[in-house]
Amino acid sequence: MLLLAIDTALDACAAGILDTATGQLIAHESQPMKRGHAEALMPLLARVMQQSGIAFAELDRIAVTTGPGSFTGLRVGLSAGRGIGLAAGKPVVGVTTLTAYAAPVVTRNGDAPVIAAIDARHDHVYVQAVSGNGTALLRPCVIPIDEAVEAARFGAPHLVGNAANLLASRWPADAPQPIIVDEQAAPDISWVGWLGAAVDPQTALARPFYLRAPDAKPQSSLMGGLGQTQPAP
Repeated sequence: MLLLAIDTALDACAAGILDTATGQLIAHESQPMKRGHAEALMPLLARVMQQSGIAFAELDRIAVTTGPGSFTGLRVGLSAGRGIGLAAGKPVVGVTTLTAYAAPVVTRNGDAPVIAAIDARHDHVYVQAVSGNGTALLRPCVIPIDEAVEAARFGAPHLVGNAANLLASRWPADAPQPIIVDEQAAPDISWVGWLGAAVDPQTALARPFYLRAPDAKPQSSLMGGLGQTQPAP
């Protein structure tokens, strides 16, 4: 499968072409940025496509991050992905940022729980916890940091995400301490691609994934199988 992965949900503008047959990114580019995704994405996509030597019509699928993240940023990526999919006649799937953060850790982590955390501001985080094999421990939600650290009850975790350091700084002193604190501004674009290749286009829709009211109602778990997403109502 040849898949175009796009991520503009957080503090990066990134895209890559994944060839699942070889397991390699044929081409990719990621630029750190907090704002300006709308201006940066299309030129970035043009460079990635040119570097790959692949035409849009040769793609099998497009995968786009759906959030949680920046309201404006994630819509830039979703609009681009949908537009390319429509023009090229290709399916477009959605991958959540929390899943994209957790997935590479789960593949190598062993028994330790994995907690993916994204800064939701105002002393809150978007958070999701899974066991070392990807089983859901804490469904995706937005909660105060002081509540998020109650995930210490699952044992010494691997913290990942752009709020990993924030969560670690508030970790209870008397709880099992994080074994790794992996602060990342945005998920690895290759994992957006791998997850996009694994999901069902009929259920992993390219729609914004909201956790904060009033934009959407509460979501059910997106980790029944790692990488499966559910659309906002």
